[in-house]
Amino acid sequence: MRTFILNPWFITGFVDAEGSFMIKINSNASLKNKWGVSASFKITLHFRDKSLLEQIQLYFGVGNIYTSGSSATYEVNSLKELEIILAHFNKYYLISQKYSDFELFKAGIALVKTGEHLTLEGLQKIVNIKASMNRGLSNKLTAEFPNTVPAGRSKVENPLIPDPHWIAGFASGEGCLMVRTRSSSTSSTGHKVELIFQITQHIRDDALIMSLINSFGCGKYRERKGGLAGDYLVYKLSDITNIIIPFFDQYPILGVKSLEYNDFKLVSNMLNNKEHLTKEGINKILKIRSNMNTNRTTYV
Repeated sequence: MRTFILNPWFITGFVDAEGSFMIKINSNASLKNKWGVSASFKITLHFRDKSLLEQIQLYFGVGNIYTSGSSATYEVNSLKELEIILAHFNKYYLISQKYSDFELFKAGIALVKTGEHLTLEGLQKIVNIKASMNRGLSNKLTAEFPNTVPAGRSKVENPLIPDPHWIAGFASGEGCLMVRTRSSSTSSTGHKVELIFQITQHIRDDALIMSLINSFGCGKYRERKGGLAGDYLVYKLSDITNIIIPFFDQYPILGVKSLEYNDFKLVSNMLNNKEHLTKEGINKILKIRSNMNTNRTTYV
């Protein structure tokens, strides 16, 4: 994989997709109030995308990467180094609801820097902040801090895509590029081929999906059954050929997902050249599809 300094908006888009801002509160008998507080910025990916994490580490110039099982994690957890993380996202702002976690994260760090976490009152403030972040409090913390009042969360009401590199970063994390084949009695090859570009988000970020529709000028929104998530979908071949592919040619998807993009683009060219109407062409497409996404076994 190429090594270069990533565009800052790509970083933000990728973190909107894959990053985590966390406040940790753990019991510590050596401390006066018996609780230790720390903060962590983290991105965890499959180990095959470790090189992308190395590029993110190169961009920030801080943090460490470690692997565990099939995962690789980039983490920044020292207060001094976290200042670099905060400075980035203050300038290149998040636009998903993760922005709210970042603002709470920043408030928690401010309390730690002034030493308020060493007092019971300050510790309760941090617990209140943590209660509103990510998955909230553990059962243990809920029981230990019964007077917790979750801090208020700001909400991103009308997110606007700030830069095309943000989309490239977000799609590198959350995008899904699919080649779908179905049996067809009307086709001479017995198969129908469709291309689908998809981004799925929790329903709380449905406005973000609408921003993607506006930015690309194509695609549609589909709420998933159960109402907890929604999809941005592009499956019209002309839109994929004339809008989606030229966009990502200019603002590349990075990491292992770039391999999916290359296959996706290859099949798009084959469809436009009518190769899918021949037995040889359909067999080639079926072979490409068989090694995409979760079925992929080669990465270089």
